[in-house]
Amino acid sequence: MERSLQHRPGTPPAPPAPGTFAAAVAAGVRAGELVVQPRMGFADIPRMREGLHAVKQARARTVGTLTIDSYTRVGDNESARQALADGTDLNGYPIVAHGPRTTRELTRPLTGSGFAVQVRHGSADPHHIIQALLDAGLDATEGGPVSYCLPYSRTPLDDSVEAWARSCELLASRPGTHLESFGGCMLGQLCPPGLLVALSVLEGVFFRQRGLRSVSLSYAQQTHHAQDVEALLALRTLAGEYLDGIDWHVVLYTYMGVFPRTTEGALGLLRDSARLAVLTGTERMIVKTPAEAHRIPTVQDNVRALEEAALAAAGCAGPAAPADQEFGVLAEARTLVETVLELHPDTGRALADAFRRGLLDVPYCLHADNANRSRSYIDARGALQWHSTGAMPIRALPAPERERLRADDLLGMLSYTQESFDRAALGERRYAVESTQASS
Repeated sequence: MERSLQHRPGTPPAPPAPGTFAAAVAAGVRAGELVVQPRMGFADIPRMREGLHAVKQARARTVGTLTIDSYTRVGDNESARQALADGTDLNGYPIVAHGPRTTRELTRPLTGSGFAVQVRHGSADPHHIIQALLDAGLDATEGGPVSYCLPYSRTPLDDSVEAWARSCELLASRPGTHLESFGGCMLGQLCPPGLLVALSVLEGVFFRQRGLRSVSLSYAQQTHHAQDVEALLALRTLAGEYLDGIDWHVVLYTYMGVFPRTTEGALGLLRDSARLAVLTGTERMIVKTPAEAHRIPTVQDNVRALEEAALAAAGCAGPAAPADQEFGVLAEARTLVETVLELHPDTGRALADAFRRGLLDVPYCLHADNANRSRSYIDARGALQWHSTGAMPIRALPAPERERLRADDLLGMLSYTQESFDRAALGERRYAVESTQASS
């Protein structure tokens, strides 16, 4: 299918000078170092300051995070203010309730000189969050009209697209701002890489149409190393085609599903994701910690994970040769991107229409605007494949073992990575014994 001309603009003007976040990532690229980043958010200002300072001082090339609380994510800022007044703990940083002066005083002494802070939230309507971060002097956030709607909310997709259009235009009104698509992380796991790559690229195009000049595209590590290498290289290829003329980079998320229960297994998975990032030329990585399977990570847990990832990345050789397309990720992603962009010149309307028609369909996603006719499975190699694709313009290879997926198949797939890395760490016999003891 020939790509529509409206999505291939003439030579655009050079990107503006980067803001603090884009500049921090660019500094890491120039130094040949992977930029590593935690998920971290506390309502208590001294604790949040301690966390950001510890991240900045870690033995790694880092950027910091303000992860927003659940009240603020859904626009219930009054409940967030009441929680602060009552001394009730929140599950993140209430950026609106704290107000711009508090946030500015928290972050300004730490930002600059290669360190920056990104606001991460999970909102289908982030306008109030973006206004708050801009008022506080910050310049980076993440999400997207699909990726922060379908997994996290009941908001109609049309409403999310409209809200994100307004929010992107607000963010783009300030020079040097940066926006990361969460599209490569849909549901965190069991979404075949071709769809993840396509969604990330499509949200990147949406951001560009709304005036953003600095973006990043995400991808969540899945179940098979070689397939992930192919996916990340496909993401870079399509980003180069569709985001030419603006500043962009790629961010990898360490596996987002059920994490290994053993420290050795968890560290093995973390190191594997760092090596994956280096092999694919990925500029930034979001880490997870060995504490993930047991409790909420502490500041110290996060610092150790950042340093472990940086050490693994530093010990890895440079980018690998182009993938051999064994899994067909680039072709599949390109088909999905081109199909959607042909629906309408406005990418937001095209995305909403694609989901209405089932041309985009996220497996196991229960949002009312997702067709939920697609299914995936993990094949004998450990790679994610399509079991069924619904109305999407791609085909599923025949599943050789069964025609239908059972509930226990899904449970087994959800624990596949956890079990694989714990087995590798403990050995088959010891893993079987400890698993039996844990379940008894």
